[in-house]
Amino acid sequence: MLDQPLNSLGFAKPPSETRVVVAMSGGVDSSVVAAQLAEEGYDVVGVTLQLYDHGAALAKKGACCAGRDIHDAARVAELMGFPHYVLDYENTFREAVIEEFADAYLAGATPVPCIRCNERVKFKDLLATAKDLNADCMATGHYIQRKVGAGSELHMATDPNRDQSYFLFSTTQEQLDYLRFPLGHLASKAETRALAAKYGLSVADKPDSQDICFVPNGNYAAVIEKLRPGAADPGDIVDQTGRVLGQHRGVIHYTIGQRKGLGIGGLGDPLYVVKLDPALRQVIVGPKEALSTRVVPLREINWLGDAAFDSRDEWHLNVKVRSTRPPRPAVVRPISATEATVELLDPEDGISPGQACVFYAPEGSRVFGGGWIWRGK
Repeated sequence: MLDQPLNSLGFAKPPSETRVVVAMSGGVDSSVVAAQLAEEGYDVVGVTLQLYDHGAALAKKGACCAGRDIHDAARVAELMGFPHYVLDYENTFREAVIEEFADAYLAGATPVPCIRCNERVKFKDLLATAKDLNADCMATGHYIQRKVGAGSELHMATDPNRDQSYFLFSTTQEQLDYLRFPLGHLASKAETRALAAKYGLSVADKPDSQDICFVPNGNYAAVIEKLRPGAADPGDIVDQTGRVLGQHRGVIHYTIGQRKGLGIGGLGDPLYVVKLDPALRQVIVGPKEALSTRVVPLREINWLGDAAFDSRDEWHLNVKVRSTRPPRPAVVRPISATEATVELLDPEDGISPGQACVFYAPEGSRVFGGGWIWRGK
């Protein structure tokens, strides 16, 4: 008897006998994934997470998992003929993502809550739910690729403009073995929208989400003030010697590298925010060269290499220290299995605690994980 060939999700059985849970945000990407897999004959189960009070979110566009998005996901499931469930993850999301987001800003960091959401909610609790449903795998609409080498490998998306590897660096090896990313190989978002039109999905022309889902209109400070009353207390803007140059309206309104909106013009050369000191309620400013950073301390490292992270004294990799910047050459020196220092071959400006530093192969598309930037000791 001939061996059963692998199906498109990598299992040696027919699609009809392969159950896949699709994480559906209500946007075009995950909707296309669900529709495509359903058309291929897979046993699809759609799951949408309610992450915050969608009564307040119904009027808000441009964010995922709001009331309208839950409705859109349900319509796709009905059209394509597969079951769809909505899970209330409000408490989990608040504790695992929103609270830390507020605390990080209060500590003078610049957090990336979308990474924590993937790490602590979607790829943890939702993935566990998928296993409880006896699914063979879980699929998402993220633009990233999973390839099989010696084991499961994480790779950047084919379309560099859509690549989401920065936001998925903390995906563990065990999670990667279970996850599937059917859109990662597409050359452009236009291809995704064309597939949505082909399947007759109502979300084919739906705009992409832009804001962090629980931050209406990108107003971080308003959310933090609501969560942490008194967080926006005013204080001094000082130079690097401690000389007072002006007053600010709360440390949470400022980020490392910020130049505009400081209200201290007319002092000669442009000044930038180089440090935030919440304990002293100070915003410290300096010249652009004061932003330049070469050595970056990391912790909470997630390593996706074939050999143990701390099996070498150093790794020569490319790293990305902000989602909008390209990977740059660096030397990563492990301190332990979960801590390291990164030496950038060319210094970068505006590196902030709370951001991620993601590791990439010097050549090719493979992602080797990454860690969280902190102030160090």
